[in-house]
Amino acid sequence: MDQILGQVLRNAVWERLDMLADLATRADTDSLVSVARSELPRLTEGWRAMLSAHEPDERGDCPTCSTRWHRCKAPCSVWQVAHEHLVAGGLAPQQNLNRPWRRTRSTVPSARSKPTQSETTGRHALIPQVATH
Repeated sequence: MDQILGQVLRNAVWERLDMLADLATRADTDSLVSVARSELPRLTEGWRAMLSAHEPDERGDCPTCSTRWHRCKAPCSVWQVAHEHLVAGGLAPQQNLNRPWRRTRSTVPSARSKPTQSETTGRHALIPQVATH
């Protein structure tokens, strides 16, 4: 059940990001200003909350990325991505020019070479489809 809920949450976030990206490229000026006024504060607060969770502790480790057996020194990958997208901007190399924020299959580590049926069903689906008889 937790896996399904997690996938539902991830799908909702990916869909929201897709919608905002589409608006940014297709909306008229008035709509774009309206969306910017409502969404930019929400996005900046989201970044702040996420980055706060990754602030280094007194040893200089990221408490969120570190485990009991492996310490992750700051800056962790979350701070590196934040810097790349919020500060470096166009100077940072991008893997996918159309949608640089989207993960592609090649950037997601996997022991399998072929996607499963559940990974190919739906736009962002990874949860298996339940067969009803």
